[in-house]
Amino acid sequence: MIGIATAVLAVTLAVLAAVGRPAVSAPLIEGLPVGLAVDGLSAVMVVTISTVLLAVLVYAAGEFGRDEAHSRFYGLMLLFAGAMLITVTATNLVTLLMAWEVMGAMSYALIAFWWRETDRATSGMIAFLTTRGGDVGLYLAAGAALAGGALGLDLAGLAGVPGVWRDAVVAGVVLAALGKSAQLPFSFWLSRAMAGPSPVSALLHSATMVAAGAYLLLRLQPLLAATPWAGPLVAWVGVLTALALAAVAVAQSDLKQVLAASTCSQIGFMVLAAGTGAVTAGAGQLVAHAATKSLLFLGAGAWLTVLGTKQLGELRGAARRYPLLGITFTIGALSLAGVPPLSIWLTKDAVLSAALHTSPALYVMGLAAVVLSGAYVGRALGFVWARTPDRAENRASVLSQVPLPFLAAASALLGVVIAPQLSLSWWELGLSGLLAVTGVLVALRMRAGTRGLLGNWLGIESMTRSVIVGPTLSLATALARFDDKVVDGGVRAAAATGAAVARLTNARLEISLDAVVGWVARGSRALGRWARRPQTGQLHQYYAQAVVGLVVLAVLLMIVR
Repeated sequence: MIGIATAVLAVTLAVLAAVGRPAVSAPLIEGLPVGLAVDGLSAVMVVTISTVLLAVLVYAAGEFGRDEAHSRFYGLMLLFAGAMLITVTATNLVTLLMAWEVMGAMSYALIAFWWRETDRATSGMIAFLTTRGGDVGLYLAAGAALAGGALGLDLAGLAGVPGVWRDAVVAGVVLAALGKSAQLPFSFWLSRAMAGPSPVSALLHSATMVAAGAYLLLRLQPLLAATPWAGPLVAWVGVLTALALAAVAVAQSDLKQVLAASTCSQIGFMVLAAGTGAVTAGAGQLVAHAATKSLLFLGAGAWLTVLGTKQLGELRGAARRYPLLGITFTIGALSLAGVPPLSIWLTKDAVLSAALHTSPALYVMGLAAVVLSGAYVGRALGFVWARTPDRAENRASVLSQVPLPFLAAASALLGVVIAPQLSLSWWELGLSGLLAVTGVLVALRMRAGTRGLLGNWLGIESMTRSVIVGPTLSLATALARFDDKVVDGGVRAAAATGAAVARLTNARLEISLDAVVGWVARGSRALGRWARRPQTGQLHQYYAQAVVGLVVLAVLLMIVR
């Protein structure tokens, strides 16, 4: 309940921030402050992130109940969303980097949440290392910006970095953004992210983490525009990812893998928007996709909980047996495909319109991706709405179903709210809508997936693992051995040597000192006994002793003279 209450507070503050547009700055080191600000683009994002977070945590409360063992889950989710909120409101690279790092660390912890299961822990590690390979770009960008004279590292000023330094800044930013948003060639890590709990997938794939890279490119679109090669590169990577990963989604037999591949594809449209300068259309696509994808993952998670499977072949008739899940999932799926009049139909078409004005080839490839989007949606719907004999089953938690109607409404109606801000053409809308519907209808009765190249996510993981994950793990293993054998071994050897010297000292020196002390004590006792003998108490003996003493003193005086 504390997590949900925190999310409610976050939504309230996000709305107030979107209205008030605050900006804050605090000193970090000389010339590099920590800066946060809410403007038009980030205002949309803070509201979206907070709202999706609330919906996901409400669902998680229904799935996990009040199990104290999952308090770690809620804490990690809040930290994850908090890092994303800082990411979208950061005004300079220093603040962005700090939030970016926390977000990456939390994603690893959440994907590998059930860390006692080796496969899940491995998936979390692979996803983390792959995205970290891209994250290096942000450090390169920061270094190049400093070298180019952007001492404050303000995001708004990066477009003004001169010459080759600006090229280096752009290259670093693009690398980091493509890695975080699972664009080619980094897409496979999103498949691995499915190892986490369903609420994690819903948040990670919709409003956080994967959306962070696309948001960064939209935020820094002036930087892309100021660098002649950057915009076209980003646009082509985006449209190729949209097309290739849509084909991958069609080939999957696991519902969560279908949704994961579709995330890469749909994010590709946002990246395409950034490359063509369509910031408003890209932001609209991001918001509509956040509502839609969180709905779909929560629906898939609910089916996984009650039916114990996420395989499409075993989900036959699931929508008929669970009508609320089925109807809301269908609304989200049709929106994802771009079917009129749902939200993504409008936002995606605005992106395609900008692509058409940039390059007809981009537009044609985007339309091909629309057809494939319809195909993977139609194939999934064909399974979940298939007629099957009734069978005994568990009941879905009421609390886990509460967010679904609201997210379904957002998936259907957000486009109407966003449309006035978009540049739309009726013939383009009609064409993309027709292609989406065609893709859905053609694929409704598609059944078999494939275990070939498409089913294996283009085989990118094996290639990338040999470039990033494999060498990193080998280096880590070598360093661990060095630590065990050399560093830790040296410490242990030093400790053993010290202990040996101590034992030697104790055996030799302490015994000698003890003997000396004993000798002094015995001598002192002997002198004491001799000193007591003259003390007889007889006066004539004292006089005799005094005479002897005077004689000895006189003799000494004569000798000295």
